[in-house]
Amino acid sequence: MDFSTLRELAEGNSWMAIWPELSMGCLALLLLVLETLLPRRAHSRIPMVSILAQLGILAALLANLRIPEHPAFNGLLAVSSLGQLMRVFFVVSSLLVSILGRANLPAQGVPRVEFHHIVLVVAAAMMLLVQSRNFVMLFVALETVTVGLYILVSYYRSNPRTLEAGLKYLVMGALSSSLLLFGIVLLYGVAGSAGMAARTSQAMYYPGLAAFLAANPHDFMASAGIVLVLSGLAFKIGAVPFQIWVPDVYQGAPTPVTAFLAVASKAAGFIVLLVLVTQVFAPYRWLVGPILALMAAATILFGNLAALKQNNVKRLIGLSGVSHAGFILLAVASAGQAPGAVGAVYFYLIAYLIASFTVFGVMTVLAGPDDTVQDLGDYAGLAKRSPFLAGVLACGLGSLAGIPPLAGFMGKFLVFTVAFRAGHYGLLAVAIAGVVVSIYYYFGWIRVAYFSDEAPITKVMESRVAGAGMTLRVAVALLAAASIVLGFYQGPLGLLLAR
Repeated sequence: MDFSTLRELAEGNSWMAIWPELSMGCLALLLLVLETLLPRRAHSRIPMVSILAQLGILAALLANLRIPEHPAFNGLLAVSSLGQLMRVFFVVSSLLVSILGRANLPAQGVPRVEFHHIVLVVAAAMMLLVQSRNFVMLFVALETVTVGLYILVSYYRSNPRTLEAGLKYLVMGALSSSLLLFGIVLLYGVAGSAGMAARTSQAMYYPGLAAFLAANPHDFMASAGIVLVLSGLAFKIGAVPFQIWVPDVYQGAPTPVTAFLAVASKAAGFIVLLVLVTQVFAPYRWLVGPILALMAAATILFGNLAALKQNNVKRLIGLSGVSHAGFILLAVASAGQAPGAVGAVYFYLIAYLIASFTVFGVMTVLAGPDDTVQDLGDYAGLAKRSPFLAGVLACGLGSLAGIPPLAGFMGKFLVFTVAFRAGHYGLLAVAIAGVVVSIYYYFGWIRVAYFSDEAPITKVMESRVAGAGMTLRVAVALLAAASIVLGFYQGPLGLLLAR
């Protein structure tokens, strides 16, 4: 490679194209610097620095939401309006996790600044992950996310359940990474050995691999690689049959981390899957379509049926999240066959973010010193002690159940519409049955909060409700309002996703 070629490659490194990721990384480093320089009594204010800075980054992203699609870093990344939307998604997720952590961590006696630092790094890696257009870039970004989540899941190092959750997530994460990497190696090997595009390295880029697959639509080794890549991503989104880690990890992880796993990590996995299915694996729809359809049906049924018997709310929300993964898979399986499928995936993820963080906000308020043992009975009498929190909880659970006029209803409506257009009538019947089942356990939670007198709320729980911070209260109120507004009016978001 001569000097001119190296110079051309260097000129393709547009650093301003990744300013949000750089900003998040610099902010993460700033938190550690402040912890070193400031006296110990001022360390409690550092999380608020993180929250305010993230609000600034979020405002800058919203002001520049529509951007033309163009490659960056010589094709390693693709910057676009949808990529910008997902940047907003991950900044909002990290912001809300920081708010939950600020309310939750002081009672646990664990380091706080490091928690917020890791959250920022993981969020920045997720931004890069969903914009990746090269398998090396994808794997590096994915492992950055995964390693950060290993630490966050086991952050309560003195809690046996948390350590167990961290170990299980480590084992399952390593297995999924191995499957994904093996699939990438197979695809690279079969495409690179063909001497495609006169450069073997093009096999690692999405367009180069897509060209090879289009020219060889029934290659056995390519098919095996695709199946392994899909299996590795199925671990990340918690889809059947790779969902076994979800209940235990969700229960054992700190509540803010459970929220991060349930929303941001799942969303990153789905966007990567959607890009691969629509842009790279499209010539293998004969293989990918049936796999995703079968996975969607099994995931919807397992998630909803398993959630029926749960009493621990974190296990319940984890298994219900498995069912939501099935609903989103239904839209992904319809991509390429029905118009609007890509927009339906994005809208569902946004509605799911709003509803899930609404519920996790209330869970954070009611969490005790050991938030791994929070049960449905802990919510008995909540409506009497705090009508505000009970109303917010009902709004979040109603949206997750798909009750009109909340955003979750519109998300399910869009998914069902694209599934009908794609001709997935059997899957649609399974999905409708899943919605009916989910109403039972979501409304069972609401019933306990509003009508159960079997175990009145305790003095300790009453003090937690009264002591909920103003920042957290404002956040959950805005989320509940956003769920209602988005259910009635999609506005600019609908226009962006319709493009």
